[in-house]
Amino acid sequence: MASVAATRLLVHGRVQGVGYRAWLAREAERRSLAGWVRNRRDGSVEALIFAPAPTLADFLATCRAGPAAADVTEVTVREAVVPVAEAFGGFAIWPTV
Repeated sequence: MASVAATRLLVHGRVQGVGYRAWLAREAERRSLAGWVRNRRDGSVEALIFAPAPTLADFLATCRAGPAAADVTEVTVREAVVPVAEAFGGFAIWPTV
């Protein structure tokens, strides 16, 4: 099965109940990035991003700041390899896990 490189983010702090997912999705779409974002039951927000390195660096800096109502304390960034079938176009907000 073919696979593609992606970047997985775990965002910690006050990031739920403040519009972080919708904000992140808008920021990703504004940069024409593909991927998804979802809340996690532990209070963090998780995202999987498909982006070239220069665009990703800018996007990560934006995610560390977050929207005005958020208080981001940490963004963990990990390289990921996912099946090509998961590398769909566009950006989605997924249900909480």
